[in-house]
Amino acid sequence: MISNTKKIKNKLAKRYAKEKRFQIYGLSAIAISIAFLLSLLINISTTGFPAFQQTYINIDVDIDSKLLNLDGKYSEKALFSANYRKVVNQSLKTLFPGVNGRKQKKALRQLISKSARYQLRDFVINNPDVIDTKQSLWFLARDDVDVFMKGGIDRSLPESDRRLKNFQLAWIDRLLAENRLEKRFNINFFTQGDSREPEQAGIKGAMIGSFLTMLVTMFLSFPIGVSAAIYLEEFAPKNNRWVDIIEININNLAAVPSIVFGLLGLAVFIGFFGIPRSIPLIGGLVLTLMTLPTIIISSRAALKAVSPSIREAALGLGASRVQTTFHHVVPAAMPGILTGTIIGMAQALGETAPLLMIGMVAFIADVPQSIADPSTVLPVQIYLWSDSPERAFTERTSAAIMVLLGLLIVMNLLAVIMRRKFEKKR
Repeated sequence: MISNTKKIKNKLAKRYAKEKRFQIYGLSAIAISIAFLLSLLINISTTGFPAFQQTYINIDVDIDSKLLNLDGKYSEKALFSANYRKVVNQSLKTLFPGVNGRKQKKALRQLISKSARYQLRDFVINNPDVIDTKQSLWFLARDDVDVFMKGGIDRSLPESDRRLKNFQLAWIDRLLAENRLEKRFNINFFTQGDSREPEQAGIKGAMIGSFLTMLVTMFLSFPIGVSAAIYLEEFAPKNNRWVDIIEININNLAAVPSIVFGLLGLAVFIGFFGIPRSIPLIGGLVLTLMTLPTIIISSRAALKAVSPSIREAALGLGASRVQTTFHHVVPAAMPGILTGTIIGMAQALGETAPLLMIGMVAFIADVPQSIADPSTVLPVQIYLWSDSPERAFTERTSAAIMVLLGLLIVMNLLAVIMRRKFEKKR
């Protein structure tokens, strides 16, 4: 017969084995999650990093006053309206004199971006003495040339399966041999607004739109949310039916899909109050509605975590409830309040669905100057680019995602730093 001691040892061995298996399952789940996350980040990074470089083409431009149709008038108005497109096209023909036929001439013009004429215009306006001279200028390459230079187009494929024809590849090879093609850091990605042309598209408008929208959201959601949390936690009567209903509704609102807040904003702010669509003001109002439950719940949790001895000591020394709350409890709870607020703002920064409902999905090339100017935000910009057929927008979509992820990481790090800073002060 097996002794009781041996039975107990066998049971303990089985229990320890189960615990060990559970630990293995948990570590495996974490490892799988990290593997999926890393694969996602690697895929986004490898696709998005090429967008931080841009291809430029060097062309010898003969800035002929006759081609510009200046007629001897060099005023700023005349220079602004001159025919720069004709000058650029003629310079391309001079660089490739053997190009014949309508199809090849059109393909030749498509080597450089449509912005070349505007770049030449700005150059001539700033330097009017270059008229009737020959200048060596660098122009943005068209998106197909840029994608090819970054290895996105395989020249070994049949001509019918790629955007660039054989004669275009021959032109590119000649430009490379003459050192007329080079890749530079794509500063336009950070300094330009949206564009229909991928090589000209940037995130400046979306970044400023996101900043203005978050500014409105912060100035509305933080004071309202914290004030509501302070009242519900410190001053509201306990076991009161109306207070219980309010608390239940706040908890329910935290779980409502974000698109519902977009529908609410569409019906109330746009339909009833008549606020214009596609402006940071309406975006901030909608995101405030979505962020308030998160801020209220996190702020109440931070207030509740403050030791009751702090309240009792303040009241015992003769402080009123208002003084106790605002001089002692709120400062002690501030690390948790700020953490919850920043995390709520980070969640709002990544939202797209509610903003689609209020019209912030429109194509807007201009950079907004105030909360009343039409604009879009970074998540919506990513959505718009992901739906574009041009291949060059694929890398810009991933690059914009990298920027958005960077902003979210910074906001979460800021929450951790501020929490530790306020904890040290305590």
